[in-house]
Amino acid sequence: MITGEYRNSLDEKGRLLVPSRIRAEILGSVLVVTQGVDRCLWLFPPEEWKKISDNVMTSTSMFQAGDRLVLRRFIAPAQETEIDKTGRINIAPALRDYAGLGREAVILGIKNYIEVWDESVYRSYLADKEPEFQAAAEELGKVITL
Repeated sequence: MITGEYRNSLDEKGRLLVPSRIRAEILGSVLVVTQGVDRCLWLFPPEEWKKISDNVMTSTSMFQAGDRLVLRRFIAPAQETEIDKTGRINIAPALRDYAGLGREAVILGIKNYIEVWDESVYRSYLADKEPEFQAAAEELGKVITL
């Protein structure tokens, strides 16, 4: 299970160090990187990417405008990237541009995938979404008991 919140810097070549705790949970040395929602990147282990992309492909039609948009924003930009011997991945310029990635990044492990955010974009996102988070947490309190 991939979890945790980390901060790392991108180098001048667009490489990002994947935290060792996350690397320990990934089988193999390949991740699939694509555009996520909310101006972040989503990274998947290949087996997880296959399940998700197959599901998206079987539930969409290239003849439906909304479906084409999902395919263009999620499936088309996906790229495999290899974790090098030092634990870094190379993030393609187009994907860095999409997420507004600068020097400092936030890496979030979310069970079966990873999000990568520009640090300032992520801080703004959290501040903007705080009221929605509070409401969602309140709703969860109705169904989850500890």
